[in-house]
Amino acid sequence: MKLINRGKTKDVYELEDGNYLLKFKDDVTGEDGVFDPGANTVGLTIEGAGRSGLKLSKHFFEILKKEGIPTHYIDANIDDATMTVKPAEVFGYGLEVICRYRAVGSFIRRYGLYATEGQTLDAFVEITLKDDKRQDPPITEDALHMLGILSHDEYKILKELTIKISNLIKEELAKKGIELYDIKLEFGRIGEEGKVALIDEISGGNMRAYKEGKYIEPLELEGLILKN
Repeated sequence: MKLINRGKTKDVYELEDGNYLLKFKDDVTGEDGVFDPGANTVGLTIEGAGRSGLKLSKHFFEILKKEGIPTHYIDANIDDATMTVKPAEVFGYGLEVICRYRAVGSFIRRYGLYATEGQTLDAFVEITLKDDKRQDPPITEDALHMLGILSHDEYKILKELTIKISNLIKEELAKKGIELYDIKLEFGRIGEEGKVALIDEISGGNMRAYKEGKYIEPLELEGLILKN
């Protein structure tokens, strides 16, 4: 295996067959020791977070596979905390796509003049550039197109997939009495045709979820969702 990238929460290796291996870490994003899925720095290390994130990712990716939604997922090895994926080309230097059902986190910090904390949102899709230096600035469809990051057609597909995927995950959580406040997804192009597909992971570290008004930590979320 060839190490391609050391990320905040995962390392990426290239396999001999052309696919890639994601090695999940116990690091999660946040600030000052407080978890925040929208943060652009590693805020803390939670023992078991890597395998927990992988278990949830595997669970959700297999649901999406049954629904015919394009992703880069091939399979996962929980013991090794690794996931095998198809090669994918990111948009530009990477985009983060957030689907929001409640006004919390960076949304309320930016739009607090108009929004109230916890206000209901209708699957609001927000795209930010992965740019730590500039604190992951939000970007619009027109800007994405003008800067050559993705086309209008790709934006439409990306937004539709984001809402469909997020709603599926929201419904899965609701079965356990859990409310999804927001979720962060990543997309890229896969295959010779450059099909827009979900990449990266789908874990507790990528979402805010609450039960009976109480925030659920990433590791606890995995236990609640996968509990029989």
